[in-house]
Amino acid sequence: MASQHAARTHAQASPHSAADSANPDADPAQPGPRRSRPRRAVRPSGGPAKPKTPADTAASDAPSPTASEASASSADSAPQKQPEKAETVTKHPYVALTLQTTGIHPSTGRIVTIDAVAFDNAGDIGQRFHAVLKPDIDAGPHHLHGLTVADIEQAPAFSRILKSLDKLIDGRTLVVHDIPYTWGFIVAEARRAMMTAARQNRARNRGRNKGKRRRQKVGHMPAPVRIIDTLATSYAQGVRSNDVRLRGVAKQNGLAADPKATVERARRPEQETSREETELLIQLYQHQQRGPVRSYAPDDVRADRFGLQRSHVRVDAAEAPVQHHNPGKYEPGKELRRGMEIVVAPEILEDPDTIISALMREELNYSEKLTREASLVVCNVTTDLVGKAMHAQRKGIPLMSDAAFLDALTRIEDPTTARRQPPQKSGGNNQSKSQKRRRRRGGRGRGRRNSGGSAPKNNA
Repeated sequence: MASQHAARTHAQASPHSAADSANPDADPAQPGPRRSRPRRAVRPSGGPAKPKTPADTAASDAPSPTASEASASSADSAPQKQPEKAETVTKHPYVALTLQTTGIHPSTGRIVTIDAVAFDNAGDIGQRFHAVLKPDIDAGPHHLHGLTVADIEQAPAFSRILKSLDKLIDGRTLVVHDIPYTWGFIVAEARRAMMTAARQNRARNRGRNKGKRRRQKVGHMPAPVRIIDTLATSYAQGVRSNDVRLRGVAKQNGLAADPKATVERARRPEQETSREETELLIQLYQHQQRGPVRSYAPDDVRADRFGLQRSHVRVDAAEAPVQHHNPGKYEPGKELRRGMEIVVAPEILEDPDTIISALMREELNYSEKLTREASLVVCNVTTDLVGKAMHAQRKGIPLMSDAAFLDALTRIEDPTTARRQPPQKSGGNNQSKSQKRRRRRGGRGRGRRNSGGSAPKNNA
C-alpha cells in the first residue's frame, strides 16, 4: 500500500515525466504542453457501463469547436422561424383589421374586440385572428358590441395579445377603414401596454416587486409595411356616402352590404359579425383596386391631441400659431386674404395634405374644427350636405371646391393693416354728470378708497 501511494504521489508531482521519457530530445528546462484528461461519462447508478463504439471513439478524438464556431452555430439555429414567417408573409402579404371600441377618440377610449384576416391579391384567406379584450373602463352597452358582462370579464387585457398581433401585422400591408380611428386605437393601446410593462419592470428592478413575477415582455409596436385606408380611397375615387361606416361605404361602391341594424344581426354571435365585417373590408379593398388608392407608411402619421393618427402636415398645421389676424368670412366674388381660417372637409378629390400645405404656404390659418370664426370650407359637395359642410351651411360659412381653392390661392391678397376699431359710446355728458354726482356725494376719491372707510354724513 505504501509503495502504491508513493507511486501516485510521484506521478502527481511530475506530470511531464511520461512525455519526457517518450521524447528524449526535449529540453528538460522547458515544460511540455499540459494535457487534459478526458472526462469520464457518468452513468446512472446501478446501470451497466455502455461499451465504447468506433463512432464514439472518433467523436471523442474530433477537435472541440472554438468559441467563434459555437457562437456561429447558435446564431444559425436562432432564426429558424424567420424563413417560415417570411414564407407566410409572402404567401399572404395583406391583413385586414376591424375594431370595436368604447368611443371615437383613442386617447380616452379602449378596444373591445379585434378581428384580423391575412389574405393575398386573389382574396385567398390565410391566418385568422380574433380577440375579445377587457378594457380598464366601461365597455358600453350590449347592443354596441354584442358582448355580455361575463364575456368581457373573462377576456384578457390588450397586453396579453400584443405579441400575437405583432406576428400577424409585421411585414404585411395593413388594410383598414378610416386610418385615424383604427390605426390610432392600435397605436394608443400598444403604447399603454408597453408603458405599463416598463413601469412594472422598473419597480421590479428597484426591489418593490422582487420575487413576485418575472420581467414582463408584452411585445412591440406593430410594424406594417404600408397602411391602406378604404375610406380615404373612396373619397379619392369620388364615391360619396352619407354613412361613412364600412357597410355604408361598401354599399355606395356597389357591394352587397346593408348598413341598417336589424334584430336578427344583433342576435348573432359577436365573432361571427366581426368576421363578416373583416371579410367585407377585403371585398371593398379589392373593388377599389381599379382606381387611385390612398396609402400611408407608419412613419407618415402621428397622433393629434385626441390620439387620432393623422399626417404630419395636418397635425403641424393644426398646432401652428396664428399667422395673421382673421379678416372675417370669405365673400364670394372677392379674393382670399391672408389670415383667413380655412377648414378642409373630407369630400374632396385632392389629397387633403396638398390643400393644407398650399394654404399654409400662403399664410392662411388651418383649423381642424369648424367654428363660427371659420372663413371658408373647402368641399366639393354643395347638395345633400353632411358633416362639416352641413354645419358650415347652417352657420352661413361659404363652401369652395378644391380646384377653385387652389386657383384662388394664386390671387390671394394681403390682410388689411388697420383693424376695425370698436364703436365709441356716446354719452360723454352723462359721464361728466355722473362724476359730478360722485363729487357732490363725497365721491370715491383715492384717499377715501385707500383709507378703507366711507365719508361720515354731515348732519349739520
